[in-house]
Amino acid sequence: MSTTPHNWPSLPTKLKLLFVDDEKSLHTLFFQIMESSDIEFKTAFDGLEALSILTSFPADVVITDIKMPRMDGISLLKEIQKRYTDIFTILITRSPSIPDAVASIKTGAHDYLSKPCDFEEIRCLIDKIAQHKNLLEQNYLYLFKDQRKNNRFENIIGRDRSMFEIFEKIEAVASTDATVLITGETGTGKELVAQAIHYKSSRKKRPFLELNCGTINEALMGSELFGHEKGAFTGAATMKKGYLEMADKGTLFLDEIGDLPLPVQVSFLRFLQEGTAQRAGSTTSMKVDVRIVCATNKSLKKLVQENSFREDFFYRVNVVPIHIPPLRERAADIPLLVNHFVEKYSAKLNKNISAISKAAMERLKTYQWPGNVKELINVIECAVMFCKGSTLKESDLPVSFHPSPPSETDNFTLQLASRSLSQAESTLIETVLEETGWNLKQSARLLDIAQETLYSKIKKYDLKREK
Repeated sequence: MSTTPHNWPSLPTKLKLLFVDDEKSLHTLFFQIMESSDIEFKTAFDGLEALSILTSFPADVVITDIKMPRMDGISLLKEIQKRYTDIFTILITRSPSIPDAVASIKTGAHDYLSKPCDFEEIRCLIDKIAQHKNLLEQNYLYLFKDQRKNNRFENIIGRDRSMFEIFEKIEAVASTDATVLITGETGTGKELVAQAIHYKSSRKKRPFLELNCGTINEALMGSELFGHEKGAFTGAATMKKGYLEMADKGTLFLDEIGDLPLPVQVSFLRFLQEGTAQRAGSTTSMKVDVRIVCATNKSLKKLVQENSFREDFFYRVNVVPIHIPPLRERAADIPLLVNHFVEKYSAKLNKNISAISKAAMERLKTYQWPGNVKELINVIECAVMFCKGSTLKESDLPVSFHPSPPSETDNFTLQLASRSLSQAESTLIETVLEETGWNLKQSARLLDIAQETLYSKIKKYDLKREK
């Protein structure tokens, strides 16, 4: 175990660290090692003392032994997760093993160390956490506060290690022109990652266009992508530029790439190989400089096996894969997301909500979130809407989150709360469509959404015009 002071690198941001262990000798050694670092640190002898220190010392990192008197490391970790969701935690175990490592990570620790402590290993871990913290802060400022991006979801929030890996990939790939394939379930925020890649790149001042491949009729998809000349086909009364041409020097985000028709895959593969596009009805090709980012919630490998997706096209779009895990697999991020969206919608709806009850947070943390972050946003917006006081309570959540079904005496407000935001959205869209006689252009304008988005919503809610 080395006791020689290290030449600590200059950290991007000054870290605050709390070391928790019941062995006094380790405290002495820790002080000797950390004196030469640019880190503010404190020590504690057990979990209860650590929690007391944390009330006035906003630590970024807590390194804690597992076995301690009064409160052990696992109990301390669980309390930290409840109270301080942005703290990185490292557990120290005396008998390292694969099960110990798995148990530590499942408990929510970011990493684990074995005794006797190797302080060189601790130093490397702290360096890595400092880099992660700096990267998170940069992405927080960029992704949360960049006014150039008027997105439906302007947040990528996460303390889970998988989210840091995504942040790192965004940083690494943004400066290149490599094609990116973003995968993940519906609602995980794939479009946000695509936008982040664009706005972190040298193309940020050029167009960022989005095309959902699942909302365009197969016969029109080629025209949407490549454009057409006047008279190229029946109904082509004027020349039309395609998305590729309009996104020149910028980024084209193709959502639901798995729904791209096979014939169009052939044409698009040619574009990816040659960098040229040709409008329908034209005899000449044009050079187009476009960064392509794709996304899908389907398994493209499975589609390849089913012969509904070309294998050569798959390898062309899957140059840099980025997978976003479902929210249920990064439960530690839920309190961060809940607090953020409560604050956001509290301001938006002119509420004065300053706290979330423990019972409400527990309900939200244990829910499986099949709709991922999008579903969480809907639930929080609805809960904030019906919250009457300064604390968001369990009773403010939709009825599906309540411990028991509502009684017959529930009032009209509670009945409204029981309806999901999706149901409300479906009803609103259907009402507007009926009022406009299913004039899609007029309906989209009244709903203040893009016409393509309206197509997608109609398909999603299976809305049909009455004959």
